[in-house]
Amino acid sequence: VFEVELKVPYDLSKQQIGANGKKADLNVGGILILPKGFKLASSSQVPKEVKAKNKGVFISPYSTEFDNILVVGPIAGKTHQELIFPVVAPDPDTNSEVKYLTYPMYAGGNRGRGQVYPTGEKSNINAFGAVQAGQISEISTSEKGESTVAIIDANGTKASQVVPAGLVLTVKVGDSVKVDQPLNIDPNVGG
Repeated sequence: VFEVELKVPYDLSKQQIGANGKKADLNVGGILILPKGFKLASSSQVPKEVKAKNKGVFISPYSTEFDNILVVGPIAGKTHQELIFPVVAPDPDTNSEVKYLTYPMYAGGNRGRGQVYPTGEKSNINAFGAVQAGQISEISTSEKGESTVAIIDANGTKASQVVPAGLVLTVKVGDSVKVDQPLNIDPNVGG
């Protein structure tokens, strides 16, 4: 068993908009792509020191087909700027194809919440664009804090765009907008 350490540093004073629309500390996540045959160490193989460092962290294979790709997160960034992946190398005694050479490994870290949900919908960590060109005729705010921006085009067709709670609008009633023009300040602080 060996450890692969992935550092995901960031300015701890930065905050993101949480799913509830309120300011929150940034989350972090990571991915580690290992050569075929390498995989996540089982719980019984992980030393106590590594278990202590990884307390509350759930690392998992991307899938059963790709058990050499490991993912973690989102988890609290303030306490997890170093992600530790316990890895097991393949055994050349049980697999004759294994040769101990220099192997490439690929890693990536992420700061902040994801911009897209698994369903494909945008999260509230985005700039939301105008659904059509025209003039903003109305802006209303729901009890949950969501803003609905109504836009009337040159033909008089009205279309609305919902901007999630917590986002700061850059437009006001009477403004002219182009299609896809951002209606709010881009809140992505994760980088």
